[in-house]
Amino acid sequence: MTEPAVAGEIRDTPLVDALGERYLAYAMSTIVSRSLPDVRDGLKPVHRRLLYAMQQLKLDPASGFKKCARVVGDVIGKYHPHGDVAVYDTLVRLAQDFAVRYPLVEGQGNFGNIDGDNAAAMRYTEARLTQVAQALLEGLDEDAVDFRPTYDGSEDEPVVMPAAFPNLLANGAAGIAVGMATSIPPHNVDEICDALGFLIEHRECTVDDLLARMPGPDFPTGGVLVEARDVVAEAYRTGRGGFRLRARWQVERLSHGLYQIVVNEIPYQVQKSKLIEKVAELMEARKLPLLADIRDESTTEVRLVLEPRNRTVEPELLMEQLFRQTDLEVRVSLNMNVLDADTVPRVMNLKEVLQAFLDHRHDVLQRRSRHRLGKIERRLEILAGYLIAYLNLDEVIRIIREDDAPKARLMEAFDLTEIQTEAILNMRLRSLRRLEEMEIKREHAALKAERKELKDLLASEPRRWQKIAEELADTRARFGKDTALGQRRTEIGDAPSAVVVPLEALVEREDITVILSEKGWIRAVRGHGANADDWKFKEGDGLRFAVPASTTDKILIFGTNGRFYTLPGDKVPRGRGHGEPLRLLIDLPNEADIAALMVHRPSGQLLVASSGGRGFRVDECDVIGQTRNGKQVLNLEDGDRGQFCIPADGDTVAVLGDNRKLLLFPLEDVPAMSRGRGVILQKYRGGGLADVKVFLLADGLKWRSGERMRVETDLRPWLGRRATQGRLPPAGFPRANKFT
Repeated sequence: MTEPAVAGEIRDTPLVDALGERYLAYAMSTIVSRSLPDVRDGLKPVHRRLLYAMQQLKLDPASGFKKCARVVGDVIGKYHPHGDVAVYDTLVRLAQDFAVRYPLVEGQGNFGNIDGDNAAAMRYTEARLTQVAQALLEGLDEDAVDFRPTYDGSEDEPVVMPAAFPNLLANGAAGIAVGMATSIPPHNVDEICDALGFLIEHRECTVDDLLARMPGPDFPTGGVLVEARDVVAEAYRTGRGGFRLRARWQVERLSHGLYQIVVNEIPYQVQKSKLIEKVAELMEARKLPLLADIRDESTTEVRLVLEPRNRTVEPELLMEQLFRQTDLEVRVSLNMNVLDADTVPRVMNLKEVLQAFLDHRHDVLQRRSRHRLGKIERRLEILAGYLIAYLNLDEVIRIIREDDAPKARLMEAFDLTEIQTEAILNMRLRSLRRLEEMEIKREHAALKAERKELKDLLASEPRRWQKIAEELADTRARFGKDTALGQRRTEIGDAPSAVVVPLEALVEREDITVILSEKGWIRAVRGHGANADDWKFKEGDGLRFAVPASTTDKILIFGTNGRFYTLPGDKVPRGRGHGEPLRLLIDLPNEADIAALMVHRPSGQLLVASSGGRGFRVDECDVIGQTRNGKQVLNLEDGDRGQFCIPADGDTVAVLGDNRKLLLFPLEDVPAMSRGRGVILQKYRGGGLADVKVFLLADGLKWRSGERMRVETDLRPWLGRRATQGRLPPAGFPRANKFT
């Protein structure tokens, strides 16, 4: 055993031992004196000292309010040697009905709101205790709990509150200590009292039996608990776990088939303003494509209005997106790490927590009963002396008037105790009335009956537990479901069924038209060409391609170098200007040009062909390029270039040469490849491929002649084998040598 240090003595100590000793002292101070609540009253030291200071200031519910600055000053000056900000923040939270299920402080003034706004300064706000706090303090002056000296030894403070209210589970607790933490959600006091009463009658019950009476948390802000019952039960059985909590919402139908979603309860400890900001940020980033707008129409009640993108959006699908990406769904942890009756931190399950509260109430009941019994004994002693005085009133008066030492003479004459004699000597003359004697006899009889009841109570444990059950019934009557404060607010729901959110629903879809000018400037405008007259180009420039698309599409660009380039629809420049040069978005060589621009069809097929008349079919999924350099698909001979890229939708290929020869052959004669030079489509003695088209033979071959579309249905003269020359086109075919 280490000898105590002497003043001025210096000892050599290993640094690791010195640090360990001091860190352990700090850790225990944080655990016991700051962060973890006591299982008996559910309070941390700062809460306990705050309530005790307010009681000493006589701030009971029936009295007036006092400035919070006065309360905070008393707390830090007498009991809690810490900063005033920490104490005031604690007081404010105990008064916020959206933060505490059963507020312990009634505030007057600005105590903050659910949007996250701070309370006013302590010099502007006032406070007093609530009925719930009064229940926690009930019995303090009846020797119900131990007291200890305050930090400076000038006063005493309670070690724990008598706690006629199950505050730990009712209001919950949260705290982070050194190496451990606690997180207990609030519960409904009516259900807690029901479980406590059941536990009194069935000491061998299981946690599942208790959960049948208190099924889960009850948060001050409501919401819906969406967790599987077995998960909830396991959390309460072990003292550790968590629950998913969702906002409560409903659909409000509007005219013309429209609707809006109204959120009227948000999850616990979620700031409404930050929630709205998060939703707005996601909308700005186009990550909530099903949501058109969010509005805050809250007054004293929460009301968030969500407008869907259109009437076809399913409300469940929209809310599932919001639940996944915002704090409209949160996870509330359960870690019932508390200080037990011996001030030892440990994790308890639900039954252990309830039993610890009952054991505390049993101890309080015994101490209060003994205290009351002692007072009754003292009062009965005095009343017995009064009765003796009334029976011998004349002699008592004579002794008091004539004797020089009346106290000793009275004690000797009537066999009185010192206390009885002092009481008789201190009696007033008006107390000598006959009526007063009758009152004393009635009081004496009533106190004797009460003394008998208390002795029977202290002698019988079953009677004590019956008394505690009656106290719990009284607590239910004062704060239970029959009162406005005790109504359950959080709905106990089932685990939600899996809602499959399509991938396309996660990205905002908007109709656009992709425009590529003759000089290679690309841009996107809203809609599908409805405002074509408003499209503006630079001087000397004009329209080359205009492709209807959407922001969720991929744009395929086929270059004359035989490469395919991919550009996401939402990456095409937007705005009122002329766009950007396409070469800034893809690495298109200077000697190359754009041959085709189209929307990618994941299951589609293309026919690509070179100017020399070679080509093949290729699946569109095989042409997607992952980089700015694109993907080489059509290999070219010297002097050739990529000329055509069209959808292979049909059964017949029509090829037209520069020599004005037309040839038709089956599409199946063109092989499907992923890359290469392809096969000869048409044979030429000079020139190359002028145009190509894929169509359905049964519909006939169509071409544009001026403002009209012409159709040739008898195509037998031009049907032939692939790689042959063909024949001159039908009469009236355009001299431009193009199908369109």
